Amino acid sequence: MTAFCLMKLFCQATRNESICSKRFFSTLLTQTPQDGGFSPLWWGNAPRMSTVFGLKAFCTAEKPHTDPKRKAAFGSVGRRIPYRILHVISQDGESLGNMHRAEALKLMDKHDLKLVLLQENAEPPVYRLMTGQQIHEEQMRRAEKRKASPKAVVVQKELSFSSSIAKNDLDTKTKQIAQWIEKKCHVKVTIRQAKGSNVDMFTLFDQILETVSEKATYLSKPRAAREGVSICILRPMSEKELKAHQKAEQQKDSTVKKDENEDLK
Repeated sequence: MTAFCLMKLFCQATRNESICSKRFFSTLLTQTPQDGGFSPLWWGNAPRMSTVFGLKAFCTAEKPHTDPKRKAAFGSVGRRIPYRILHVISQDGESLGNMHRAEALKLMDKHDLKLVLLQENAEPPVYRLMTGQQIHEEQMRRAEKRKASPKAVVVQKELSFSSSIAKNDLDTKTKQIAQWIEKKCHVKVTIRQAKGSNVDMFTLFDQILETVSEKATYLSKPRAAREGVSICILRPMSEKELKAHQKAEQQKDSTVKKDENEDLK
């Protein structure tokens, strides 16, 4: 009899707990915060249901077909074409014009060919129909070209002198720097502060750069390497920088001439 009473009490407690849980979750799901009204504290700080129950949100968006940071290798793209309109080139290299990707896939299947992406940045992107042999030959040709192309190696020259250097010696050093810059070398210049010398080492760096300003610029600006020693690195200017420098010099000359004419008047 005692066991039967305990069993009855346990069943009643379980049923009451289930009813309370249902009421709580039904209130939680149906309640929405009112604009301008009071919202319970648990509403803004409550964790997402997916986080509580370990669920992953479902998303119908397609994953990106290509990673922009990774360059795709030359080869067949199969049927994975993310673009709707393509510019297609035939197996013989003739342009077939723009067409829908479905039409391009039909041509590929009809002639038992493969589609290869040639220019992704074009509008529309350019694809070519190729045989497996053509793709293999093009891959071999590109690999040979990469091996044959020499790797650009930058040669760095070094030059050091004291801050008490004479003017003639400084001119000689500057000419040597200009010759190295013409050969596309980087030049590391080290200046040591001489005892009892009040010459500013950074002023010497500026004088050197001013002399070779039509050829070189700073790769590493002057800085103190350690006490009494300062360094900088000069590099050749690019074509773009040379054009900008020449343009600035022309504007400077025209301004000076204009000022001189105004002074004469």
